[in-house]
Amino acid sequence: MTSFLLYPRLAVSGIAKNRQTYFPYILACSGMIAMYYIVSFLAESDMVAELRGGEIMQGMLVLGCIIVVAFSAAFLIYTNSFLVRRRRREFGLYNILGMGKGNIARIMLWETAVIYAVSEIIGLLCGILFSKLSEMLLVKMLGGENSYTFDIKADSIKGALICFGVISLIILAGSLFKVHLASPIELLKSSSKGEKPPRTNLPFALIGALLLGCAYYMAVTEENPIKSIGVFFVAVLMVILATYLLFMAGSVTVCRLLQKNKAYYYKTKHFVSVSQMSYRMRRNGAGLASICILSTMVLVTLSTTTCMFVGMEDMLRKRCPREIAVETYSDNEEYISFTRSITQNALTEMNVTPQNVLDYKFLRVDCSLKNDLLYFSSDNWREIMGDEIPELKNLYLVSIDDYNRVMGKNETVSNNEAILYVEDGDYKYDSLNIYEYGEITVKYRTEDFRSTGTSVILGVTGDIYAFVNENVFDGLNALQQELFGERAYDVHDYYAFDTGLDNEEQIALANRLYEGISEQNHDPQNQNEKYFSYLIESRADNRGDFISIYGGLFFLGVLLGSVFICAAVLIMYYKQISEGFEDRQRFEVLQKVGMTDREIRQSINSQVLTVFFLPLAAAGVHTCFAFPLLTRLLALFGLYDIGLFAAVACLSFLAFGVLYTAVYLMTSRTYFRIVKG
Repeated sequence: MTSFLLYPRLAVSGIAKNRQTYFPYILACSGMIAMYYIVSFLAESDMVAELRGGEIMQGMLVLGCIIVVAFSAAFLIYTNSFLVRRRRREFGLYNILGMGKGNIARIMLWETAVIYAVSEIIGLLCGILFSKLSEMLLVKMLGGENSYTFDIKADSIKGALICFGVISLIILAGSLFKVHLASPIELLKSSSKGEKPPRTNLPFALIGALLLGCAYYMAVTEENPIKSIGVFFVAVLMVILATYLLFMAGSVTVCRLLQKNKAYYYKTKHFVSVSQMSYRMRRNGAGLASICILSTMVLVTLSTTTCMFVGMEDMLRKRCPREIAVETYSDNEEYISFTRSITQNALTEMNVTPQNVLDYKFLRVDCSLKNDLLYFSSDNWREIMGDEIPELKNLYLVSIDDYNRVMGKNETVSNNEAILYVEDGDYKYDSLNIYEYGEITVKYRTEDFRSTGTSVILGVTGDIYAFVNENVFDGLNALQQELFGERAYDVHDYYAFDTGLDNEEQIALANRLYEGISEQNHDPQNQNEKYFSYLIESRADNRGDFISIYGGLFFLGVLLGSVFICAAVLIMYYKQISEGFEDRQRFEVLQKVGMTDREIRQSINSQVLTVFFLPLAAAGVHTCFAFPLLTRLLALFGLYDIGLFAAVACLSFLAFGVLYTAVYLMTSRTYFRIVKG
C-alpha cells in the first residue's frame, strides 16, 4: 500500500514544490475547459436555438468549439515544455538515486492525472457557473427574451472530458519521450547547461524576409474580394512562418548588431541583457514569435468583429434604405397596380402616410468583369473568361426617365450613352463594353444616387448603376433573356417608403402586405389568375437577422480574443519565469563582482522591455499590412466604412497595448524577484 501511494505523493509533492509554474498552467487548463464548456453549452442551448437567426449563431459556435480545442492542444503542448524543462534536474536526481525511467514515467503519469482531474473539476465548475450568464448576455445581445431556468449540458461535459483527456495523453507522451531520450547526467545538469553560441543564420533570415514581403504584397495588391478569401489564408500561413524565421534567425542578427554598437552595448543596463539574449535567441525567438502571432490574432479578431457589430446599423440602412419596401418582380402594369392597391389599402387601414417615397423600375444582371469586358454570367462564361477568377459585378439598369423623376433632374442620354454610378467598389473604365451587345459610352458619373437608396442586396465588389434610355434598357433586357432563358432576371418594380412606425408596427405592416398580396396571388397552373414573384421587406424585420449574424460574430470574437490574450500572457509569464531561474546564478556572480541592485534592475528592465515590446510592434506592423485585405473581406459582409474600421483597429491596438504594458510591469517584477532569490 505504501509503495502504491509513493508515486501519487511524489507527483503531488512535485506539483506543490513547483507551484510557481504549475498553478498558472492548471489555471490555463481550467480556463480552456471552461471556455469550451461555455461555447459548447451555447451551441446546444434551446434558448439560443429559438432566437431569430439562432441556427446561424449555433453553427458559428460549433466552429468556435473546434477552434478552442485545436488552439488549446497547440497552446498547452507548447507551455508544457516549460514545465518539463524545469523538472528535468529533479527527474535526473530521481534517476541517480535508483529510480528507473519506468518509475519516473509513473510519477509523470500521476502528475498528468492530477493536473487533468483538478483542471476538469475547476474548469467545469467555472464553465457551468458562467454558462447561464453567457447565455443571458448572448440572448440580450441578439434581442431575445431571457429565461431564468438553469440547466447543465451532459454532452458538453462529456466533450470536455474527452477532448482535454486526449490532449493530456498527447502531452504525457511528449514528456515521456523527452525524458526517455535523455541520460541521467544530462537530466541532472540540464539546468546548469549553458546555451550554445548562436550563429547568424542569414539564409533563414532572408527566407523569412522574402516570405513576409510576399505576404505583405499579396495583402496590399489583391483587389478582388472573392480572391481575397483564398489570399487571406495563404498570406496568414506565410506570415506565421516568416515571423518564426525572422524572430529565430533575424533576432540573432539584431543582437549581433547591437553588440557592435559600442555606444549602446557597453553600458551596464544593456551589456548583460544583450549578451544573455544573444545566447538564448533561438529558443527565445520561438517564444517571441508565438507572442507576436497571438497578439496579431487578438487585434484582427477583435477589430473585425467589433467593427461589424458597431457598423451593423449602417449596413442595415444600406440594405434597407426605407422602412418598408414592396418589390414586384414584373413589369406587367396589371401586377404592379395590384400590389400598389394592396399597399395603399393597408396604409389607409393603419392610418399611415408614406414618407420619402422611392418609386422606380430596375433590372439587375450578374456580370463577370475581365479587363474592360462585362459578360453576363450565364453557364458558358468560362469560354470567355478562361480559368482566371473574374471580378463579379452587379449591373443595375434604370431608365433615365425614372432617374430624372427620383432625383428631380432633366437629363438625356442617346442610344450609346449612359450616366454611371458605382457604389461601394471601383469601375475605372469610361465605357460599358458588354459582350454580344457592344460599347456604351459613359456620359458622366454621378455621386448622389445612393443617397436616395435602392432595395438591392449588397454586391461583393460594388454595384454598377447605369441610367439609360428605353431602347438600351429593352435591348439589354432582351440579351439577358436570350442568354439565361428560363433563368432570366425579371424587371423589378420598386416601391419603398418610411412610415414613422415603431419596430413592431413596421413588422405588422409588412406582414399585412405579405398576406394581402399572397392571398390573391394564385397558383401559376391556373392560367386565368394572376401569379408573379414579389418581395416585402421591413427594416425592423431585417434588423433581427443582422443582429443574429453580426452580434454572434462579435460574441464569438470576444470569446476567442479572450482565449488568445490569456495564452499570450501565460507564454510571456513562463518565458520570463524560466529565464529568471536560469539567470539567477549569472546575476549572483555579477553582484559579487560589484553590480548593484539598481544596476541589476536596469539590466532586467532593458532585457524585458526589448523582448516584450518587439512582438507588439511586429503585431502592429502585421495588422497595418493586413488592413487593405481585411477591408475587402469586410466588404463581403456589406461593410464598406473604411474609416470606422481604421478607428476600431486603432482603439483595439491601444487597448491591447495598455494590457500588454501591464503584463510587462508584472513580469518584470516577477523576474527580478526570482533573480534576487
